[in-house]
This record gives sequence, structure tokens and C-alpha cells, in this order.
Amino acid sequence: MGPAGLFAALTLARAGLNPVVVERGKCVQERDQDVNAFWRGGPFNPESNVQFGEGGAGTFSDGKLNSGIKDRRCRAVLEEMHRAGAPESILWQAKPHVGTDHLKAMVKNLREEIIALGGDVRFQTRLTALVVEDGAVTGARLAGPEGEYALPANAVILAVGHSARDTFEMVHGMGAAMSRKPFAIGARIEHRQDAINRAQYGPAAGHPALGAADYKLAVHLEGGRSVYTFCMCPGGQVVAAASEAGGVVVNGMSLYARDGENANSALLVNVLPEDFGGEGPLAGVEFQRRWERAAFEAGGGDYSAPAQRVGDFLKKRDSTGPGRVKPSYRPGVKWGSLDGCLPGFVTDSMRKALPLLDKKLHGFADPDAVLTGVETRSSSPVRIERDDGCQSNIRGLYPCGEGAGYAGGIMSAAVDGIRCAEAIIDES
Repeated sequence: MGPAGLFAALTLARAGLNPVVVERGKCVQERDQDVNAFWRGGPFNPESNVQFGEGGAGTFSDGKLNSGIKDRRCRAVLEEMHRAGAPESILWQAKPHVGTDHLKAMVKNLREEIIALGGDVRFQTRLTALVVEDGAVTGARLAGPEGEYALPANAVILAVGHSARDTFEMVHGMGAAMSRKPFAIGARIEHRQDAINRAQYGPAAGHPALGAADYKLAVHLEGGRSVYTFCMCPGGQVVAAASEAGGVVVNGMSLYARDGENANSALLVNVLPEDFGGEGPLAGVEFQRRWERAAFEAGGGDYSAPAQRVGDFLKKRDSTGPGRVKPSYRPGVKWGSLDGCLPGFVTDSMRKALPLLDKKLHGFADPDAVLTGVETRSSSPVRIERDDGCQSNIRGLYPCGEGAGYAGGIMSAAVDGIRCAEAIIDES
């Protein structure tokens, strides 16, 4: 029930096709309680966290609605989100965002609309297997609060997000064509927001008409690596985003007001399929998992995240505490080094890039800026292959959205959900 699944279901429901929406996590209100309890140091729930639950991973983000895709459906997505409770400004802003606070209300309203139109939403229910006969889907096996059961279906939209690793394994085992996909890993970099405002606005910084400044930076290094910022969250916080026990994953989040003390963004290095090692299309998943587990150990094994000041990182020495920038990550950080938590080519590239990025945005390599690791879920490491009609080689299976390798962000995922739903309508 991320943006791809929500908009696919809404499109199908409006066409009178009564979709069944299967969500392994909880409704957004209960999910929010689980996530905040975990951030306060409570137990980790592998089925209800920043990755799994109503709204998908984007629910705990900045809620950016800009996209590089050019598709007629983008306007329809924005209008639907406005009807669901997003501010009217998303209809005209160049870089619209809604913040995690608005997103929580919006996804609930979208869910209620799907149900009102005849859809069926099932929470805490996992897809455990597909029923396939003669190369085509005839049903789905589900596990929910009432136990395991089969659901007849001749069309299944697989909009599982980029972290449903067990589902990737299941569809691969059933013969769905899949391939390795490039992605990127790195860390969150955190500055004081007032420093970013001064760097971007100059003497105008602090003017009430100006909001929290953002940035988007990239540098291409000799040898072919790229280092870039991603998902910049003005006035936001770094969040714990693990979806598996024994791993640490970080992400960024902002409220609509963007009025927090710090700014953060991912600082990422591109990773190619040949970097993964291992065999088969799921090698990228194992690559992610290896570094998430290393970060868990470096953080002390209690979901604290390893953190290092930029000045110490550049000089390859352990950090012992914060400077002017106080890390926002909860449940907390453990100061030290990121070198054991990321591949050498990633840390080497970050060290080469930071002084170059500082020339583009003064203060980006501030010695007191904080690096918190690791960020491994910027996009899916796999692609579930599909044809021009959005179908897998298993007929009736529609790989969809970011997890399947066809989107990158809320807008493009929502658009892909609509596209897959339209393909099913055309087949009906």
C-alpha cells in the first residue's frame, strides 16, 4: 500500500473491478505508533516499520512530489492527493512536498476511498506464493490474522516496494524473470539548517518569506564513480529505517513545516551489478544486507547507528562526540568510524567528493557535519522484468513501482501504479 499499490487500487476500483489490496503491515495509525515506539528504543517489528505498512516507505519521508518523468498521469496524481488532503500548493509549486504529517492523513483517505468504491483492504496479510497454472496466475496464497488461505485471482499487481526481500525470493523461485539493477549506497549527511540557508540565500537568509533552503549536488569522479545527494530533507531528521532484525538502515524525513534544526540528505555512491559479487539476480540484496549488518554491529547491536563527523571522516580517525551539529537519529548514535560499515570504494569516493561538493555549496564539508550510516535503500537492487503490457513472463503478474525497478519516488511510483491498472483494464 505504497503509492504504486494505492493508485493502482484506486484506478481499478474506479473502473468497477473491486480490487483486493494486501498489505503485510498495519494501517497507518497503528504503524505510526510502532515506528515511534521503535525510535524511542522499543522493540523492532519486522512487519510494521518505516518500510512496511500502509503508505509504504514514502510515508516517513519529506513527501516530495516532484519527478523527472513526463507523463500525463502526473497531474492526475497531484489532483488526487489534493482531494485526499494535501495542501493546494502542490498543484502549482515547482518542487511540491507534503511532509510525513500530511502523508499519514492522505493515505488513510485514499484507503477509505478505495473501500467506498468496492475495494477490499487486508492489513497484516502477506503474499506467500502465487498459484500458477500453464504459465499464468490463477490465484495467490496469503497469510493473515486468520491463517493461510488461497485467493483466486487472474491478475496480481506486485507493488511491494524496494525492501520486500522475501517476496523477491518467492517470485524468483516461481520463475519470474529478474535481473540485477544498479543502485547506490552511502550515509546521511547532516548540517545545521541555518548554515544551509546562509549558503543558499546569502544575506537574505532568515527572511520570513523564505522557507528552509534545499540543495541537490553531484560530482563525477575519475574512474567512473558518481557521488551525489539524494532525498534532501530541509529542517528534517535522520530516521531508523530497518526492515530486518539485525540490520541498521537510515533514511531522512521532514514534516510539512520543515522547521527542524538540521538539514539532511543521503550522500550516495553508485553501485554497479559487478560490484555485488555472488550469483543470480538477488546478489544486490545480499550486498545491501552485508553492510546493514556491519552497521548494526558498529552501532552496538541495539539499532543505534554508527556516526562520524565529516572532519574526522576525511582524516580517517574515529569520532568521539558531536560538534556544532547534533545528530537527530533515534534511538541514538554510536560515535566511531564508518569505514567498517561501507565498501572501500564507497568511502574512498565520498572522501574525494566532499571537498568538490563543498565548492558547489559552501560549508557542505563542514568538519562538524555528521555522517550517519548506512543508507542502502535508495532504490531497488533488482528488476522484475515485464513486457510493454506491464506483464511478467508469468502471465497475469504485473511487477509495479519502485520495488520492481520501474519507479524512483512517490510520483513515479503512483504513476506506474496507474499504468499497471490501466493495462489490466485493457485486458478485461
